[in-house]
Formats: sequence, structure tokens, C-alpha cells
Amino acid sequence: MNKDKALEELFLAQKPQFDDSEAFMASLNKRLDAVEYIKQHQEATIRRYKMALVVAFVVGIISGGITIVYMLSMPVGVPLFTFQVQTGWLSWLATNSRLLTTTALSLLVTFGLISIVSNIQDIRNMRVDHALQ
Repeated sequence: MNKDKALEELFLAQKPQFDDSEAFMASLNKRLDAVEYIKQHQEATIRRYKMALVVAFVVGIISGGITIVYMLSMPVGVPLFTFQVQTGWLSWLATNSRLLTTTALSLLVTFGLISIVSNIQDIRNMRVDHALQ
């Protein structure tokens, strides 16, 4: 309780001086202009992020479609790639190339989707954080 009284007395003892000088107004306008510039810059950055996200999505859809068409157009028994050397593990790799390629592409698409969702959440968090400030 005594600490609260001491703090109250300290604040009551301080009498801030407000003057309507031109220097104060110029400084305030300069700071407000800086804040507005930062706000516009952040909005432009968010727009660029959205456009990059849309472009990445479209490129992913197109490349995924091309890959699926390529995979479905090849006969099932023909491996995607072969090696001239016939060793044990290279022969296994050539035999299972379709399965391995499909697995790798599935993992790549999954990673891409996770990255896109993560970027969307980061952009939303940036927007929320910016709105709170």
C-alpha cells in the first residue's frame, strides 16, 4: 500500500509541459508519415506473398498434371529409367523405378502442400500481429 502511495505521489509530482510548437507538429507528422510508409510496405509485401503463393500453386498443379499424364501414359511393365550395368541394387532400382518415383513425387507434393499451408498461416499471423499494433 505504501508503494502505491509513493508511486501515486511520484506521478502527481510530474507535470508534463505541452506546447504547440511547430517543431513538435513537424516531428509528429514525420513519425506519422513513417508509420504510414511502413504500413503500405507491409501491405505490398503481403500482396507479393499472396501472388507468389498463387503462382506456386498453379505451377504445382501444372507440373503435377504433367507428371501424372506421363506416369499413366507409360506401360506398367516398362521401368521409368534403366541402367546399362546389371548389379544387384541397380537392377532392383530399375525394376522398382515406377514405385520409387511415385513415392518421391507423393512426398514432394506433401511437402509442398505443408509449405503452402505454413506460409498461409504465417501471412495470417503477420496480418493479425500487424492489426494488433
